[in-house]
Amino acid sequence: MAGNRIVAIVDDDEAVRLATVSLVRALGHEARGFASAEDFLRPGGDDGVDCLVTDVHMPGIDGTVLQRRLLERGRTYPIVFVSGFQDDHVRDSVMAAGAFCYLGKPFVGDTLVTCLEKALGVP
Repeated sequence: MAGNRIVAIVDDDEAVRLATVSLVRALGHEARGFASAEDFLRPGGDDGVDCLVTDVHMPGIDGTVLQRRLLERGRTYPIVFVSGFQDDHVRDSVMAAGAFCYLGKPFVGDTLVTCLEKALGVP
């Protein structure tokens, strides 16, 4: 997998966030972890980001609202959603709005790797 890509991880679950950051770094990419959508949306939070991995259900701004706000800002990088609550309506909604993948928690690392490779255009 080619390096030099920036993947942002937004998840209020610290263990999931840190594990995902570690996985992305092990793939040779830069990983930036954020504990909330609010942190990510602060000025400069998504500078240079090539892909976003975000939880759906978080306190405050959830992943679906985060996606909508990013689209309103003209941000069109791939978004990978993860959720501990399988909800077909939410999955269908975020996918219709342009999400790249929707994974259930706990997800297998290889599944996320495959999703990231496709999202980043890595052969």
